[in-house]
Amino acid sequence: MAQDRGSPADPPVEMNRSPLHGLWALTNRELKKWYKAPFILLMSLVQPLIWLALFGKAMNITAIFSGGSFNIPGLNIPKEVLNNLAKEIMKSTFGTSDYFSFLAVGMLSFITLFTAMFSGMSIVWDRRLGFLNKVLGTPVARGVIPMSKVLNAVVRSLIQASIVLMIAVFLGMDVSNITLVGIIGTFFALFLMVLGFSSLFVMLALRSTSWETQSAIMNLLNLPLLFASNAMFPAGFMPDWLQPIVKVNPVSYATDISRQLLLGSTGMADLTFDFLYLGSFAIILASVGILMSWRFLSR
Repeated sequence: MAQDRGSPADPPVEMNRSPLHGLWALTNRELKKWYKAPFILLMSLVQPLIWLALFGKAMNITAIFSGGSFNIPGLNIPKEVLNNLAKEIMKSTFGTSDYFSFLAVGMLSFITLFTAMFSGMSIVWDRRLGFLNKVLGTPVARGVIPMSKVLNAVVRSLIQASIVLMIAVFLGMDVSNITLVGIIGTFFALFLMVLGFSSLFVMLALRSTSWETQSAIMNLLNLPLLFASNAMFPAGFMPDWLQPIVKVNPVSYATDISRQLLLGSTGMADLTFDFLYLGSFAIILASVGILMSWRFLSR
């Protein structure tokens, strides 16, 4: 039936012009792939759990100094003296009385770094499956697209780090210095690290159409970022040529903050400097990522 001439016309629909329009919708789409598939969450935790339960416990470095292998032939050293000596050596070397606690805190950086690396893979698959073209045809700002990938990586990594921390405590991590402020500060440092690295890997994937290329980049950078940091071994005992690399690696600063706050260890830098370094790293890469999305993200 034709509309009456006297009836008022339907009011025009106002378009949401917020620069963050669509951010949560795109982020929630990414998160659904994760929390609706518990198997994916389980698999993402397997590797750090293997490192904690097997490598962390197998590398019982304290036993080297407190066990019989440290006894000098013909010299009878009381076991109590050996145990005290072992604790002092471990404290001066690793900042804590056992290597497992040292490694467990490093695994928090490892699991968050590993999750951040996969943030760019989602853009590659969205492009291949045609979803990216559909999003680019909507009023959603282009900068929101990489931001949703980054936000997804941040949420996932912090949840996974929480689970790893709880398991580490259950397996015997030293909790004598843990406080609520320390936990908050640790997760804020991990947040800054993930924000920077996920922005980096999203930038690398903006023009990529091949998941093989993205996987190759991840495999190339994964172990160098981990081993060229203090996540598994103190930087001061590494070769001279490697120490400058460790001192510019953001993973080292996130781990340094975590150990100072959770274990009470002496850090390689002041906490203020650590946070400023990570904050600068995160802000610069996130800003560059948004700017590059306007230039290189195309249908």
